[in-house]
Amino acid sequence: MVCNFQQPVRYFDLNSSMADTLVFIHGLGCASSYEYVPIAFFEMMKKYRIILVDLIGFGYSDKPSRFEYTIDNHATCVFDLLSTITNRNIILYGHSMGGAVAITLASMLGPSLKFLILSESNLDTGGGFFSKKIASYDRNAYLESGHKIMIRESLSERNTHWASTMLNSLPQAVYEGAKSLVDGGRINWRNTLYEISSKSAFIYGEKSLPDSDYEKLKSHGIHLEIVPKAGHSMSVENTSGLATAIENCIKHLTIAST
Repeated sequence: MVCNFQQPVRYFDLNSSMADTLVFIHGLGCASSYEYVPIAFFEMMKKYRIILVDLIGFGYSDKPSRFEYTIDNHATCVFDLLSTITNRNIILYGHSMGGAVAITLASMLGPSLKFLILSESNLDTGGGFFSKKIASYDRNAYLESGHKIMIRESLSERNTHWASTMLNSLPQAVYEGAKSLVDGGRINWRNTLYEISSKSAFIYGEKSLPDSDYEKLKSHGIHLEIVPKAGHSMSVENTSGLATAIENCIKHLTIAST
């Protein structure tokens, strides 16, 4: 699918003179403009061109109702964006749902892809805890009341960061994104990751372990990093730890590729 909307994807572009471009893609109901700005300003990140993407329907990006908010369509829109601003040395970082988008995008980039870094990414159909919960709603019920219920529950559980970005997310985009994670896309995310394992790394929050995928990923030659004192929301639970983990991934993959 080609994005036919006028500049639908909003993004921050920092350190634009740098040779390597590090692209951040956020998770379901989130926004890169909210989560990753602090990471971009760590000293270790200043040697990269930083692109903080808000997917369509989220953050500062357009929120059209006439758009299918699937993993494949998100990947296509980010591909179209990157095609206009950079065409080489792209390092993709994707978190959770954004990981599935990043894997799909990686399959489209060809030699322009330098490295793929995922943090607790969706790898299989069926979804995760929140996407399953959202997708279990009837569509109209979620749009009418389910989205508000999810935000209220997040606030009651003191998950204020996610509640804040969910408030600025289009309910349709959240629901269709969750359904897409449950149903899957045009490629198998896990198998695609394994195919490019030599260029790939995976980050866990310490509190998310143990995880059955840890040894599977390791056995396929994927470099692993752990963010201490953090769980799934590692960008806000330990911002400096995530920045360090990303830099460690890039260092390892650079050495491994030489």
